[in-house]
This record gives sequence, structure tokens and C-alpha cells, in this order.
Amino acid sequence: MPADYYQNKRTIMAKFAIGQLVTHALYGYRGVIIDADPNFNLSDDWYQRMATSRPAKDQPWYHVLVNNSSIQTYVCETSLEPDFSEQEIQHPMVNLLFKGKDHGHYVLADKTN
Repeated sequence: MPADYYQNKRTIMAKFAIGQLVTHALYGYRGVIIDADPNFNLSDDWYQRMATSRPAKDQPWYHVLVNNSSIQTYVCETSLEPDFSEQEIQHPMVNLLFKGKDHGHYVLADKTN
């Protein structure tokens, strides 16, 4: 690698963690984070169709299970706020991915291969 390769890379720190409860700042729905990308990682077509507010791609983006639905969504960090309600998330995948809650965060289930 060239010497300036690492100088030009910026470290991106995620504000939210897997298992954390969040609320969408604009739409108000609640959810739980199941994965995170350091920056936008879907297609440009998806971005044009779905990201109508055109949030920056160079920030963390999160995969979120939406409460009271079977939907999983993809949301930029600036559109999310922490949810301190500690209310359960009602989604069919919650019990498949998590083994319960601890201090307001869902705990990932142990993976078995």
C-alpha cells in the first residue's frame, strides 16, 4: 500500500450497536439494530428509490427490524435516535436473532454451525 493510503482513510465510528433499540427521527417507528455498515452499501437504484431525503452515504447505515411489522429497513445514522423505552420489539425475527434483553439491549443468540 502507498504511504498515503492510510492517511486518506478516515475512521468511521458507529453511534449505535447491534441489539440497540432505536427510533426513526423522521418517521417515528421503533426498531432494533441487527447489523451495521460503515457507509452506504446497497445499490444506487435502491438509494434513488428509497432514500428520498438523500442522506449522506459516507456515514454508518444500519439494518433495522421494524417494530409491529415483518419489515427490515436500512437507515442512515443521522436518521436514528436512541430509544430508551425498553419496550419489546414485536418482529418475527427477534427471537431468531436474539436470546433476550439485558439493560435495554437485545443480546445476540449464540450461533451454532
